[in-house]
Amino acid sequence: MKKGLNIGDIIWLAILAVIAALLIYPSTHAVFVTLTTAHPYSMGFIKFFILASMGDWLGARIVTGEWVKPKGAIYKSILWGIFGMGITLSFTIFNAGVTAALANGLLPGNGYQIVSAFFTSLIMNITFGVTLMGVHRFTDTYIDLSFAGGAKPTVDEVIKNMNLDNLIKFVYAKTLPFFWVPAHTIVFMLPPVYRVLAAAALGIALGGILSFAKRKANS
Repeated sequence: MKKGLNIGDIIWLAILAVIAALLIYPSTHAVFVTLTTAHPYSMGFIKFFILASMGDWLGARIVTGEWVKPKGAIYKSILWGIFGMGITLSFTIFNAGVTAALANGLLPGNGYQIVSAFFTSLIMNITFGVTLMGVHRFTDTYIDLSFAGGAKPTVDEVIKNMNLDNLIKFVYAKTLPFFWVPAHTIVFMLPPVYRVLAAAALGIALGGILSFAKRKANS
């Protein structure tokens, strides 16, 4: 990777700074809270469309050393938005379910926020999270193959190129327990209105993680 900041780095950081400023400034922060409360699915789509896509661009920067447009970038961004809508729903479902389980003595530690946050993160990640990661790898692989030229890939071709060994041994076995469970534990300790935003911001970290996984798999 090239040393020092280039114009692409400055633009990427500037976009991130503008987003942060909009969230900090009182009037725009109030608009964010109002829209998130009134339109959770639309806002979930927008948050992941923007932030997780920034993670994809960052991942491409890490892998290639330059700012290059990811293959099928707009399609991947749209899929991120759809995933964001699903995550918006899953956050409510899993948090409510863990809260009920704690209240009924089905899980230990009722009354402690960190316990509730941990169990919500753990159960969500080993169920919904595993499925989401697998679907994400499948759709990303399909888009990459589609933009590689030639005929549209078949399901068998996509599965063959998904690098399941890397998905299971690195993404599932390492990033899930050592990154996603702790990270989402922190997310679930935040007020509900900020949780999906924080999860979308983790998409930036995901870009770095997936780029590292890709480099590891190709080494």
